[in-house]
Formats: sequence, C-alpha cells, structure tokens
Amino acid sequence: MKAAVWHSQGDVRVEDVELKPLKADEVKVRVAYTGICGSDLHEYQEGPVFVPVEAADELTGGQAPLTMGHEFSGVIAEVGPEVTEFKVGDSVSVNPTITHRKSPDGVDVYDGYSFIGLSTDGGFAPYVNVPEGNLYHIPAEFSKRLAATIEPTAVAVQAVKEGELKFGETVAIFGAGPIGVLVAAAAKAAGATKIIAIDLSAVRLEKAQAMGATDVINPAEVDDTIAEIEKIVPGGVDVSFEVAGVQPTFEQAIDATRPRGHVVIVSIFAKPISFDPMQLMNAGVKLTTSIAYSRETFQQTVDLVASGQIDVAPVITDEIALDDIVEKGFESLTHDKSQAKILVNLENEAD
Repeated sequence: MKAAVWHSQGDVRVEDVELKPLKADEVKVRVAYTGICGSDLHEYQEGPVFVPVEAADELTGGQAPLTMGHEFSGVIAEVGPEVTEFKVGDSVSVNPTITHRKSPDGVDVYDGYSFIGLSTDGGFAPYVNVPEGNLYHIPAEFSKRLAATIEPTAVAVQAVKEGELKFGETVAIFGAGPIGVLVAAAAKAAGATKIIAIDLSAVRLEKAQAMGATDVINPAEVDDTIAEIEKIVPGGVDVSFEVAGVQPTFEQAIDATRPRGHVVIVSIFAKPISFDPMQLMNAGVKLTTSIAYSRETFQQTVDLVASGQIDVAPVITDEIALDDIVEKGFESLTHDKSQAKILVNLENEAD
C-alpha cells in the first residue's frame, strides 16, 4: 500500500510499504481522513522532534523511517483475537497517544508519551494497526471528514481545562493557527464571554472569528497590543493561551492576564526562549502548560464534536490526495498562512 513516510528533515516520501502483522490487542483501521498537524510540519521542517531515529521508541518500538499521521478517523476492517469492545465495521476516532498508564489519567502522559504517527506507523496510509485502548466509537452517520479533527480539538479542550476557564470569563489567544482557532471554539463552548484572538495574519484572524473569537487584534496594525486588549477587557483577561511558540507572545500573554489569572502554554516551542520569573511574579499570574490530553478529555471531545457543540468544520481549509501530501500539504502549510487544517482523503486509497 502507499504511505507517506518520514525519512529525515525535509524528506517525506509517498512510497509502497507493508502493513505490519496485526497484534492480538489491535484492530486494523481502514483510514478515511487524516489531518496534517503542526507537529507533522515541525518534523518536516525541523525534525526529528518526536520521531525516533537513533534507537527504537521505548513505548511503541517504532523507528524511522515510519509512516506519519496521527489525526485520523476510519472504519475497522479487522480485529485481533483479544479485542472485545470493537467489531468490524465500527466507525472510530483514534487517540494516538501511547503512555505507560502507570499513573492516573491526566498525569500518566507526564511519565512519558509517544504518538502513533510520530513514534510508530500512523494514518497517512490506507490502513493502520491501532491498539484497542486507543480507539473511540463515533456514530456511524457522523462525518469521517469532521472526525479527523477530533484529535487537535482534544488538544484545545485540554488547554481550556488546564486554564480552569469558568463560564462568563474572558480569554486572549496568542496565535490563530489551527490549534489557536480550535482553542477559540473550545472556549466558546466552555462559556467564555470575550474571546480575543491575536495574530499577524488577517486571514487567520478571520478564521478565528468563524470559530468563536469575539474580537481580533493584528499587532502590525496597532501601537500597543496589550493596550488594545485592555480596551476590550479592562484589567486583563482571565485566561491567556500562548499558541504561537515565540518569546514576544509568551511575554504578552503574561502582560495581558489579570492578577491570579492563568497563562496556558499550548504551543510546541521550536527553540528555547529566555524567561524572567519576575515578570510573572510581579503580574501575579499563574503559568501552566498543556501537552496532549487525558483519555477522559478525548472522550469528552468526541462527544462535543459529534454532537455539534464544537463546530470544527471551519478549521478545514483544504482536502488533498495522498500523492500530493508534500507539495499541497507540507509545502502549502509552510508558505500559505491562509491554510489551517489540511486533510488527506484516503477513502479511495484502499485496495
């Protein structure tokens, strides 16, 4: 079968691969749609970041070269003999996070984690083997296209939970890329009254408004971003989300937040930044981080998306074929800031 295989930085190839034998606790998923994630883009532009190169991954046993893709939906085509909760024909969303599962849910990810599609073969292929414990039922009639966005939406939902956002509170989101606009949608679903998106791209700010932002600010068009935020929410917002991954927005997220409010770092920083703890202390702001999501959050996100309480449709900006994943996928996301979530359609790729 064809698959998009990561070999090294800037080297992703669509080539023929063999699907590994199905383990007893796995199912074979016939993939419908797979989204290109910012993490995939990091691997293409700057990798390896998560992809194991020098040795096999401790949790998955995977090692480069490997098939990418961790945001995917599909239908079960085959089940292993130890699988009990799923059957052939079930529609599924996949939680790609592999953990030790030695600590309570929500904490175990910090004991160490890996991802299907980054640390072992993933969903940029017609078929992929997935452990039963990483599967979630979705309604058969629910769009597989929309279901492919559940994984990044779970990142946003977890971030909102980490910020302890309460009904009626206010939010600033620094960075209106795919995760940023999904944070806007999750904050809206959580009851935020003011959702301010900040980005240098007018197209991305329009997308943020379509996803739930009540106000937008383009720093290139104002003298003082923080002053503009305080015009909308005097005294600062209750929760800021850093989703850009650069030092200026990290500092602005602190400055935009009220005393005892929360700043949540959601972005993957490509390189270290300097940090003055006194800025945080003098502001009285609580700083926290969020990586991935708990299993509980993933199920909640399945329910929120499948019920329409979070409308994910606007985040999808393009749909491409597997053969076009480099030029119309990775390269497009690199150079075209109007793109948010590009989906690879694999429904016609299976033999």
